[in-house]
Amino acid sequence: MSTRDLGGVVVATALPYRPDDAAPAGLAVDYDAYAEHCRWLVANGCRGVGPNGSLGEYSSLTDIERRRVARTAIEAVGDDGIVVVGVHGPGAHQAKQWAEAAAEDGADGVLCLPPTLYRANRGEVLAHFEAVASVGLPVMVYNNPFDTKVDLTPDLLAEIARIDNVVAVKEFSGDVRRVLEIRERAPELAVVSGADDVVLESLLMGATGWFAGFPNVFPAESARLFDLATSGKLTEAKALYEPLVAAFRWDSRTEFVQAIKLGMDLVGRYGGPCRPPRGPLTDENRAQVREDMHRALSALGVA
Repeated sequence: MSTRDLGGVVVATALPYRPDDAAPAGLAVDYDAYAEHCRWLVANGCRGVGPNGSLGEYSSLTDIERRRVARTAIEAVGDDGIVVVGVHGPGAHQAKQWAEAAAEDGADGVLCLPPTLYRANRGEVLAHFEAVASVGLPVMVYNNPFDTKVDLTPDLLAEIARIDNVVAVKEFSGDVRRVLEIRERAPELAVVSGADDVVLESLLMGATGWFAGFPNVFPAESARLFDLATSGKLTEAKALYEPLVAAFRWDSRTEFVQAIKLGMDLVGRYGGPCRPPRGPLTDENRAQVREDMHRALSALGVA
């Protein structure tokens, strides 16, 4: 598998903070802990990591922090895995600038949303990805119509796929019917599952990657699930997936960052707090995450 396909299990990494009154919101990025986390994910079977995604709270970081987070991941992983850096921006000029920084820092590829604060039309979406792809790194476009209000439909993806260096789409619409349609309309474009709670369904329909959230909590088990699904071992894959999917559903909810960080805490890792605008989970949500995690851990024999 070449780096240009950006497939396999790439973890959208959660970002740890430590208390610091001088830092934004009183929370400073813990770069040492983050580097250790990136190494741990790859050591446990994941192909790589994705810094500066929504799960990595990129929009709550200063520009200096955001660049250093990407560099930390690249240095931590080294030659042991791939690093796909989030380069999301309100406009093409910002996204391209982040892609240029990622290329300069040694990233293997970039993940890019359409314009993040503006409901771009078809031509504007194409221009946005053309600008990012012109940097030369492999580009995984990211379809998240819930957050951007821009839906990268299969017919639009067929146009985007003609742009040089666009190699994959992270598909987060939740509609698994799209996997086959994208493969039909844009056969050169790799489809990457973006939502944990439809990952098995997506892989069975031909997705070749998983840009993942809950593997921050269960990296080895997630890598095994991916291997079982892509090698056709459906019975074993279903047996592993079904008790995990209640926890995985949090990846598609508004509180996904807080839920995944709590999941990390519950397995003895460090998730910790989030920066604003994300606050702590409500008592009801915290109890539900704990219940869903207990089900998963019991099935894995570690509860």
